[in-house]
Amino acid sequence: MKQDTETRKAPSILLVDDEDHFRNRLQKAFVRRGFIAVGAGGFDEAVDALKNNRFDYAVFDLRMPGKSGLDLIREAKKMQSDLKIVVLTGYGSIATATEAIKQGALYYLPKPADVDDILAAFVKDSDEDVAEATDEIPTPSLARAEWEHINRVLSDCNGNISAAAKRLNVHRRTLQRKLLKYPPRE
Repeated sequence: MKQDTETRKAPSILLVDDEDHFRNRLQKAFVRRGFIAVGAGGFDEAVDALKNNRFDYAVFDLRMPGKSGLDLIREAKKMQSDLKIVVLTGYGSIATATEAIKQGALYYLPKPADVDDILAAFVKDSDEDVAEATDEIPTPSLARAEWEHINRVLSDCNGNISAAAKRLNVHRRTLQRKLLKYPPRE
């Protein structure tokens, strides 16, 4: 039996990603959708949040410093067995996707993923109505997706512009010019 909208509590979500900008952007987007959103920068912060709060949903980055998102799925399922988890990663493979699902994740999404993608993943093959508050919000622009990808690669290279430029197959000065620009709006 569904509760009426006045007595229904806002759904809660734990967002775990070591990339601060991406995590904060997702957190703001979920709050705008009516969620109680809590962010964590890694495994230890996420475990602390799970100890202190009860969450309906969680979004875990697969690749983080220290313990991975797969480790976090196992730990989170021990603490809150009914937690619905979606895994995000910029480095997807069939093996890790399969392992994430085996560990208890509902779905596996490549980065950059937006709130609509994540909400759709939570309701795939289920009767839940998580996405009832999803109005049409435009997907991020190509410029925004590029900016996020560049910053993710730079983060993976520990801020080394030369190494990031090499991975992105662009000249170092081109990368520096792109980094000097303000991030494009969503």
